Formats: sequence, structure tokens, C-alpha cells
Amino acid sequence: MRRGIEYLFFAHGGLWKTIDARLAENDLGRAHYRALYFIARQPGLAIADLLSLLGITKQSLGRVLKELEARALVATRPGNRDRRQKELRLTDTGRALEASIFTLLRDAMSRAYTHAGQQAVTGFWQVSEALLPPRDRGRVAALGNES
Repeated sequence: MRRGIEYLFFAHGGLWKTIDARLAENDLGRAHYRALYFIARQPGLAIADLLSLLGITKQSLGRVLKELEARALVATRPGNRDRRQKELRLTDTGRALEASIFTLLRDAMSRAYTHAGQQAVTGFWQVSEALLPPRDRGRVAALGNES
């Protein structure tokens, strides 16, 4: 059990280190990228939904979104269903930046998947899913299966 937990700690840290330099080049942190990532996955995502996905405080998300908007990486607009809600979308610049950072993560995961083999990848996904709280599994599954 300790070995598995250690692998999670170090693998998580190693994966994020893959993108830290690119984030630093853009004066962004990991929280900024997490927001960019989920907005890219679901254009038109409501702020309340992003808050729920990230599991951070409204104040923390507010700071992150304010910086991303100031840098013209994210744009907000009133919601289609509820005009009081704000929907988030990446700008062209935001999409390009998110895609370039995602490429680094995708390549690191691809190398690891290739090294481990399909059976291990399937097991990894099963263990990862089992670690999710049951209430979050549907939300993660709804994000889709794109690479």
C-alpha cells in the first residue's frame, strides 16, 4: 500500500513538473492551467460548474479567472439558459496556450502508457476510478474519451 501511495505522490508531481517550465514562461501556475484545461474540455462551462470540478474556493477561482481574463486567455458571457450565470470560453490565444501545454502532458502520458502496456493502462484507469468518490465518477465519465 505504501508503495502505491508513493507512486501516486511522485507520479503526480512528475507529471506536473512536465509543464511547470511552460507555465512559468507565461507567468501562470498550475491552478491557471487546471482552469484552462476544463474550460477547453467544455466550452461554455458555467463558473459554478468549474468551481465544482476544481473543488476550490470561490475566492481562489475568482483570482485565477481574473488573471486569465486580464491576459485575454478566457472570455465570459451571460449564460444561454440563465442570463445571471457566466459561461466561460477560451479565446484563440487561450486555446493555443492550453493546447501547447496539453501536448506536453499528453506526450508524457503516452510514453508512460507505451512503457506499461494496454493491460496496465486499463488497470491504472480502474484503480484511478475506484479512488474517485462515487458522486464524482459520473462527472468524470461525462468529460468524454478524447485523447
